[in-house]
Amino acid sequence: MPASRPLRRSLAGMTLFVFALLISTLPALAAERGPYAVEVRKNVMVPMRDGVKLATDVYLPVEDGDVLDGKLPTILERRPYNKNGCKTSGMYYASHGYAFVAQDTRGRYASEGVWHMLTDDGRDGVDTAAWIGEQPWSNAEIGMIGTSYVGGTQHALAMEKTPELKTVIPVDAMSNLGYASMRNGGAFELRFWNWIYLNAGKGSRQSLDAGTAAVLKEMAENRMEYLHRLPLRKGMTPLKLAAEYEDWLVAGMQHGANDDFWIQNNIIDYPEKYKDIPVYLVSGWYDSWSSNNTANFKVLSKTIKGPVYMIMGPWIHGQQGAYSHGQVTFGKAAAIADPLGWRREWYDHWLKGKENSVGKAAPFETPVRIFVMGTGDGSKTVDGKLNHGGYWRNEQEWPLERTVYTKFHLQPEGGLATDAPEVQAAKTSLLFDPENPVPTIGGNISSGNDILVQGGWDQKGSEKIWNFTHPTPLSARDDVLVFQTEPLKEDLEVTGELAVKLWISSSAVDTDFTAKLVDVYPPSSDFPGGFDLNIGDGIIRTRFRDSLKEEKMMEPGEIYPVTIKLYPTSNVFKKGHRIRVDISSSNFPRFDVNPNTGEPLNENRLKQTAINTVYHDAAHPSHILLPVIPKAD
Repeated sequence: MPASRPLRRSLAGMTLFVFALLISTLPALAAERGPYAVEVRKNVMVPMRDGVKLATDVYLPVEDGDVLDGKLPTILERRPYNKNGCKTSGMYYASHGYAFVAQDTRGRYASEGVWHMLTDDGRDGVDTAAWIGEQPWSNAEIGMIGTSYVGGTQHALAMEKTPELKTVIPVDAMSNLGYASMRNGGAFELRFWNWIYLNAGKGSRQSLDAGTAAVLKEMAENRMEYLHRLPLRKGMTPLKLAAEYEDWLVAGMQHGANDDFWIQNNIIDYPEKYKDIPVYLVSGWYDSWSSNNTANFKVLSKTIKGPVYMIMGPWIHGQQGAYSHGQVTFGKAAAIADPLGWRREWYDHWLKGKENSVGKAAPFETPVRIFVMGTGDGSKTVDGKLNHGGYWRNEQEWPLERTVYTKFHLQPEGGLATDAPEVQAAKTSLLFDPENPVPTIGGNISSGNDILVQGGWDQKGSEKIWNFTHPTPLSARDDVLVFQTEPLKEDLEVTGELAVKLWISSSAVDTDFTAKLVDVYPPSSDFPGGFDLNIGDGIIRTRFRDSLKEEKMMEPGEIYPVTIKLYPTSNVFKKGHRIRVDISSSNFPRFDVNPNTGEPLNENRLKQTAINTVYHDAAHPSHILLPVIPKAD
């Protein structure tokens, strides 16, 4: 980047100078900053093609009191969570010689317009990128940054083939909404119900009115009561005061089919729409978007030249800088020590042309880098967590070519083994009561604020689980069917995509079946009761058993095959542990609860119990398909 004689550029009334000297009293932060001071231009109103103006902050590198003379590459973050939250990133990247642009998305915080779930972010992003390209400080080359919804705004720009866009780092990013993470096997992930209830009164245009904001805040504070009163009916709750939020949520909970309603950021079906640029896909085994991250890598690495890179850690949502979560720790090496610097290495290579570790050294040595969980000693840490441990490993592809896909069959009397059952008739039934759903304890969660806990947890109740406070294991419930191996005679690594195939029947025309993979620790001195660690889970709404695009009710009592896709993983089940699969019909409030009536989604007035049956005999060899990785020579 040129760094010749500085040239002063400013916008009257919008300019604020922030010099590195001001932070010299904070050695830890100053050490991370680059050589430049930073100028911040607040609340620049950038016009979109329809005249709506979006509030934008610009961070620019300064030397000797003036903005650097020369065209700068730009890091862009578009977020619905208040652009003021970008200050740390903006100061960091600008101090390292980038322009950094932070923008409130349409209808959020200081931006004009009406919010819609992601669907405006492609066009608005294109217009914002064009505006950046026209600025005197810009070289019209943009890299994007952001997590979750903000990662989704990156995918939206890439799928518009935005001319100025040169690279993206989507972290735990929203995509493929009709496949998983929003609708999942036809069920609705209630964390997005939670997201709407929390955000409708915070940063929305309606929240500008103090009275309306107070009502929506009261609604959010009492949302657990509303959870028990689903389905959500339009106009029947205070959410009616935030019309666009209610409209989207009601429509999303009604729309189970994976069709054009969910087309925004559908990379799986439309990878050819994605711009051919370097892409760095980031997620974690316990993140809510992990399955979409690996799915995006599979399709994009075959569709664009990229290059496409992927890293998968043992992380929960947005926590790449941490190594512990829930009740589990993975060791300090699991954390990215400098999350901003880690990204800057990528941006420096692709936006500044620097020869660095990208393509040469960890964590960018190979296209795929994964954290293999489960090699810890199982001890209890000083803060009471299970030391599950693990290590980083470089790979060339996903899924791994050396995978040996192995069926572990559900056996009579609750066994789980590679041998197919030989008995001619075997089945296990459960009574599914929608009024008493199986509680969620950890898992692939985001936006779980207060109603869900994230990551790895012992599968038993505690005071941390609001709807299952007693210390009772889930395996004690009659509506949870448990199938587990004998203690393993040697370590077994499972790395890849997970799926459970069942043959089922029900007394209902529509119901749900859930599956969960569990690493069962044996009793130890630190954990005398053992530890049942959740690894991955999934669900299928049986009306979508044949296709996610089309509903088809069942005939009560008739046997059907169904496949439940679990979130991917990389985990070593150690010698002496058991591999366990739990089958049930609910996982609440991770997923909405099926009323078993067959009424239209989110429009039921009735609930009824259902007798749900899993068959596991010679004619119906129900199993989990595990991607087993052979031991290295």
